[in-house]
Amino acid sequence: MFAPPVQRLVTELGKLPGIGQRTAQRLAFHILGTDPEDANALAAAIREVKEKIRPCEVCFNLADEARCRICQDERRDPAIICVVEGPGDIVPIERTHEFRGRYHVLGGALSPIDGVDPEDLKVAELYRRVSESHPPVREVVIATNPTTTGEATAHHIAAALHERTPDVAVTRLASGLPVGGDLEYADEVTLGRAFAGRREIA
Repeated sequence: MFAPPVQRLVTELGKLPGIGQRTAQRLAFHILGTDPEDANALAAAIREVKEKIRPCEVCFNLADEARCRICQDERRDPAIICVVEGPGDIVPIERTHEFRGRYHVLGGALSPIDGVDPEDLKVAELYRRVSESHPPVREVVIATNPTTTGEATAHHIAAALHERTPDVAVTRLASGLPVGGDLEYADEVTLGRAFAGRREIA
């Protein structure tokens, strides 16, 4: 249907998550309609991010130096580590302005069916970091996604940390009813979590 260069662009854009064939075509035509400077700037940004961005040597977040900006920030509390599945999970947590510790990016979640085992994640690095940290780690907050694989990952890490470093508190992000949601639309698991995590109103 399209000239080969256009079809190639549509095909490559279609490989992005959440982008279907029609959206890929719209994006391709948008790029074709932009000024050459804008298109070249986009291409340059993609090249630059692939060349310069690497995992932080401490927490495996995205970094353009040996350590990411959060690990370099002396104002962050190194005694509290929040464990997330991917770098993208850090963004919404940071937006809350509630967490002032540091992070550890696993690089995914345990899923034996998909062939993702503990050795495929940065789990061993987490255990080593918790046991060897100075100052010592007080708390590990497990913020994996509330999915089957996220829950399995959280239980696996919690059990291992309790065994290896029993003095370190291991917590899990609370989950329950979203603000503005209706009870009649809540599933049983979410509602059950909301009951289990209920607290007294001050």
